[in-house]
Order: sequence, then structure tokens, then C-alpha cells
Amino acid sequence: MGNLVGGMCKLGSFCAMASTFFGRLQCQHHNSANAFIFLACLMIRNSAFCVALLSCTLFGQLSNGEEYWWQFRGPGGDGHVASDDLVLEWNDSDNVAWKTAIHDRGWSSPVIAGDHIWLTTATRDGHRLFAVCVDKNTGKIVHDLHVFDVENPQQITAENTYATPTPVAHAGRVIVHFGTYGTACLDAKTGEEIWTRRDLNCDHETNAGPASSPTIIDGKLVVHVDGRDVQYVIGLDPATGKTIWKTERSKDFTDIPVNQRKAFCMPFAYDSGEQMQIASPGGRAVYSYDLDGNELWRVEHRGFSVAPRPVFGHGMVFTLIDRDNPELWAIRVDGKGDVTDSHVVWKEYRSMPQRCSPVLIDDLLYLVNREGIATCLDAKTGELVWRNRLPGRYSASPIYTNDRIYYFNEDAEAQIIRPGREFEVIQTNALSPQQVLASPAVDGNSLIVRTETALYRIEQGKSRPRDPEPSLADFVGDWDIGRNSTTGKAVFVMSLRADGTARKSHVPSSTGTWKVVNGEARVVWSEGWRDIIRRVGNHYQKIAFEPGKDFDSPASNTDTAVKQKQ
Repeated sequence: MGNLVGGMCKLGSFCAMASTFFGRLQCQHHNSANAFIFLACLMIRNSAFCVALLSCTLFGQLSNGEEYWWQFRGPGGDGHVASDDLVLEWNDSDNVAWKTAIHDRGWSSPVIAGDHIWLTTATRDGHRLFAVCVDKNTGKIVHDLHVFDVENPQQITAENTYATPTPVAHAGRVIVHFGTYGTACLDAKTGEEIWTRRDLNCDHETNAGPASSPTIIDGKLVVHVDGRDVQYVIGLDPATGKTIWKTERSKDFTDIPVNQRKAFCMPFAYDSGEQMQIASPGGRAVYSYDLDGNELWRVEHRGFSVAPRPVFGHGMVFTLIDRDNPELWAIRVDGKGDVTDSHVVWKEYRSMPQRCSPVLIDDLLYLVNREGIATCLDAKTGELVWRNRLPGRYSASPIYTNDRIYYFNEDAEAQIIRPGREFEVIQTNALSPQQVLASPAVDGNSLIVRTETALYRIEQGKSRPRDPEPSLADFVGDWDIGRNSTTGKAVFVMSLRADGTARKSHVPSSTGTWKVVNGEARVVWSEGWRDIIRRVGNHYQKIAFEPGKDFDSPASNTDTAVKQKQ
């Protein structure tokens, strides 16, 4: 980027400084860059230079000024993206340019490199790990690459996948990361493997799994390795994969239980006003490092397994500090050493998110927790502005653009709200019922949404044929419900008969009746339970409701449903 600036003016010494600065700004907050550009223009007072400089491509901007989504949470890593008019209304066919099936399972968010969208996926048992490239204009799969084999994958929770960390698109390459199972750098056009690392190992914990995503900071690939056994941050050369720096977490874990040493967060870089810093939440502490990995300050806390990515503003880092009982802490960034008792400005304890990262817009912070409780806080003071409930459960992080905040719940329904001191829902949209835990990406005025089985491009003015609804014949037969992690066998078998009766193997005395309603099988059992067999993308799901609940109630439990071959 510095070479581009240097080519547009002959201010050699200044442009050399600008090149270094811009390189260090990649992945930083937009306001810091704009402030620097403004000051530079005042100092130089050269209108041609200022026009060129102001049109430069900071934070993953393309030469035409359009930002591209190269990492988790977009150009600045904070959910902000410039868009003239991001699509506002859609359903499963209207304003949908294409829908492409993605095999196996993964919750990595899509990233964009030129005309290609990259994401990762993995077999459910974790033995095979893949990188998938999709043409962003047509939805056609360009590359489907088998990247790694894993001989003995650690068991993970059913809600996680072996392909949850989000890739990074950088300098014509895509770097895919699978936590302890491996990291690979691929040519973004050809898919050719450039380098791999399989030694960034840690114990993610049985029934947990990988989740932390890498990013590019100061021209280095920065990765958190926070397991039960080892805890460190590492900076790699993205061109070669070689280690440039490695910093062990300074927290004394001697008396800390091993399950409380791990974390699933990722780094976030920002300009403190004095220097570039890297905010790095870990187990039992939040750290700040300089661009060479040297620790600047540390705030200790009680939490672990933290996942949401921090944001920065008003001289403070806003970070979540725990998963089971999350709290939001506002930390001043001008400290040195252990600043636990001096630099925590405020804390919020109520209804904070376990998974979704916050978004900061001017003086207000917006958050939503897993249960759909949306909160708006004054960023400077922590005072509550409003709190309201959104429908559904939430894992995906929000997107902000053009005076709109986009929230996607886990049932593929989007709530679009207006930022401000009054709670206002602008629009509600929904794809067909299917699971969404990955955070969407933005390409121009289009959304790129990953569901459990498919990738969508949602674009104004486009349409695709609706998927045909399942018929009665699609449901008649024996269904394997769930899967025992030890034996690999179904938890039980549900039989749906052509005469409208039903049976289930684990409760032989129970009888049921069923019918197809709105393309799903609805079963009412003699003991009061109700079940739905619903198509979700390319497969089916069993949704159960305990006695006293109806089919439109929140689910009591869910599981996979696989029809046995006749």
C-alpha cells in the first residue's frame, strides 16, 4: 500500500513513513486511519497528494473504494463495513442471487478474495478437513480442497465443528486454520498449497473444540493458542509460515484448574493514540501486546473460554471476560504492567453475550446474548440505554452499515435495527428454517450468509426458484434420531407409517399420530410429547417439545434425523 502512495507523489521520506504506518494499520479502526490522513493533509497542504491519500485503500479496501471482507467481522474486524445500500428485504428465493450446497459441516465465516469466497468445512467426525472456494458472482464451486487428515480428533460438542475458525484472505493468499489440527496457506486463485503448519498444538478440551480465528496485524499472521495445556500468542510470516515472534501468556496458572486456562477468542489491533496495540483476551486475563508481541499491560479476571472479539473506542477496549457468566469490561489502554485495579473503567454483568461480538457505533455499544436479549450501553459510562428481546437464539456477530445493524439468529432469521437511543426494528427477514451460527460477510451491497448446509448470496433484484417442499412420501419410513458418540449408533429410531401412525424404539409403549404441515412432519405422542421432523438445508432435524408445549413453542431439545434406506 505504501508503494501505491509513493507512486502518487514524490514526497519520498513521508511516503516511506506512510508505508510503514499503513502496513501497521491493516485490521485497525477506521477512525484512527482517517485521523492520520487528515493530519497528514494538514501538514503537507498538497491537494493532489491529499486526494490520492484519501482514496488509498486502507483496511482491505479495493482500488475502487469498495471494502472487501478479508477476515472475521470484516475489513476492520469490528463488524463495520461501508455499503451504499445493503440489501434490506429477502426470503429464501426473493433477492437471493444463488444458493450453493456446502458439504459436511463448519461454522467458519466466509471471507472474500477478489471474485472468490473462501470458507472451511470438515467431516462430522473430524477426520477430514477441507477448504472450499465459491465464485461470488455465480455461486459455482471453484475449488473443493482436502487440506488435512486427522487420525485421532478430539471429541467436540455437538454445537461446534472441526471447521469453526474463520480463514484470512491476504496478498493473493488464503490462510485456513483448524486450531490444533493445522494451518495452511493456499493460493487464492489456484488453490495451490503454499505452506502448512501442524505444530501449533493445544488441548482444546474434550467436548469443546477449535474456535479461535487468525488475523493479519502488521503484516504478520497472529494466532491465539489457548488450550488447557499451553497458552501463547504467535506471529507468523504469512508468506512462509515461519515464526517471527511467540509470547507466552504471563498469567500464573499454577493454581488455576486446567479447564479455566483455555479461551476461544482472537486478537484485535487498534491505535491507542500513542502506539499500535493488540488486544488479546485469554483465560483468566486480557492482555495487550505491541506489534512485536511484547506485553504492554494485563487485566486479570475470573473468566475462561471467552469467544467474542473485542472492540476499541474512546481510549478503551471493550471485551467480554467469561463464557458461562459473561461480563463486559471497559479497560483503558494507557497502562503498563498489571492494571487490574487501576484501568477497568466500568463493568456490565446483566445479559451479556457468550458468543456474539459487540459493535460500537459512535458513543453506543450494541450487544445481544445467546437468548436474544439485545442491550445498548453508553460506551463512555456503561450506563444502560435500552434493553429488549429479539426472537430466537444468537451466535453470529452483528454487522453495521448505512445506519442499520443486522442481527442473524440461529434459525436463519434476521432482525435489522436502527442504531440509536430508542429501540427500533426496521425489518425482519427469514430464509427457510435452518441453522445459522456463522457470522455473515458483506460484498458490496450483498450479504454472504452461511447456513449449516449452504452458502447464500442475498442481493437486491435477484431471485432463485424456491426449493420444493417435502411430501408425505419423503417422511414415511424409519428415522435414526441422534448419534451416540461412543457407539456411533442412533440414539433411537422413530417410525412414521403411511397410515399416519408413529412409533419410537426407546419408548415402546408410546403411540403417535402424524401429518405433514407446511412441509414438515408433525408428530403427537400419547404421553404428551410432540416432535417435528424438518428439512434443514440438505438434511433433516428432529425438534422435540415437552408435554404442555405446542409446535410453535421454543424447542425442548433438537437432534439429527436421518432416514434409513429402504
